[in-house]
Amino acid sequence: MLRWIIFVLIYILVTVYGFQAIKTVTKASWVHYIFIGVAIIVAGNFIYQFSINAEGRVLNPTKSYAFGFLLAFMSLNIVLVPILLGEDIIRSALGLYDKVVTKEAFYLPSRRKFISQIALGLAAIPFTSLLYGMYKGKYRFRVLEYVLHFEDLPQAFDGYRITQISDIHSGSFDNREKIEYGVNLINEQKADAIMFTGDLVNNKTSEMLPWADLFSQLKAKDGVYSVLGNHDYGDYIDWPSPDAKAQNLADLIELQKTMGYDILLNESRYIERDGQRIAIVGVENWGKGGFKKAGDLRKATENIQPNDFKILMSHDPSHWEECVIHDDYHYHLTLSGHTHGMQFGIEIPGWIKWSPVKWRYKYWAGVYQELGQYINVNRGFGYLGYPGRVGIWPEVTVITLKKGSNNA
Repeated sequence: MLRWIIFVLIYILVTVYGFQAIKTVTKASWVHYIFIGVAIIVAGNFIYQFSINAEGRVLNPTKSYAFGFLLAFMSLNIVLVPILLGEDIIRSALGLYDKVVTKEAFYLPSRRKFISQIALGLAAIPFTSLLYGMYKGKYRFRVLEYVLHFEDLPQAFDGYRITQISDIHSGSFDNREKIEYGVNLINEQKADAIMFTGDLVNNKTSEMLPWADLFSQLKAKDGVYSVLGNHDYGDYIDWPSPDAKAQNLADLIELQKTMGYDILLNESRYIERDGQRIAIVGVENWGKGGFKKAGDLRKATENIQPNDFKILMSHDPSHWEECVIHDDYHYHLTLSGHTHGMQFGIEIPGWIKWSPVKWRYKYWAGVYQELGQYINVNRGFGYLGYPGRVGIWPEVTVITLKKGSNNA
């Protein structure tokens, strides 16, 4: 209860400043009533969805939209607060100065309309961006292509194409036509292998059932490989019993097999061509901090040789940072996801690549190289929490393996 009281007080405070800006810019009472009405509806729906209508930490589309609209509305007001608060400080100082110097009664100068107009103009940027992200951005799929060179790549795999997808989060989906487009886009890449790096669902296997027929259409010459992500274990919601939770995970694994995915649970596979081979290693989730650490590199590599060319599938890039790049085995390429690029940021190729998630993860999006080993951190196919994406678009990665030096 205390957290809701704190939330309401903060919400009222920032909304009052937003209302002050609206009042200064326009005297039309209907605009004032609309602002107040929107403020009440947004807060009321959020409180209802996350308290009265709550299912623990289950995030369905309805709850995600409640959070998304709250985030957009709060962003509008939060940008206004420092600007109008600064103006209030100046107004108070001027009023106090007049009282001290002229000895007249203290009065507060009125707000300046142009300051409120500037404040609203600036506040409209994150507000409209977040609304766009919910309406269009979350399904603005893009294909990112990389060519990576390896001196010891088997000749038979020169030009081998891998399509990576990650973080499907099917429990968040709300548009079948857009998801079908995304699935077709993956198949259009005509990769030799498709590799999915975890988080098929938000919490429950049942979330994937309406979408299983679409994602079972993913096809590649050498198959579709998958691993588990932190959300696949059902750790973030309450279960009636440990057996129910275990059954959910067993059902998820079986569902992926039914869909035609070769799920690697601390296991490895070989892909062979012309008498040569590469090893595909898949570990369960391993993340630093409080995230599940079920990944076991030793177990996963029991059946492969140290000098094999190795591609590792590991959901969380912190595993690569903490364990993989310092391992006795040399993992030529690791494929990860998990970060979503925070679903918010600014990316202009060759100019800027920024997201707040960089303060949490050193390797958060795209290709990195350390100690002669590569990692690609996929920005994710789906979305979670905020039902949208701004600047960090849903991604299908295509990686082409080439034999030789990048300088050749």
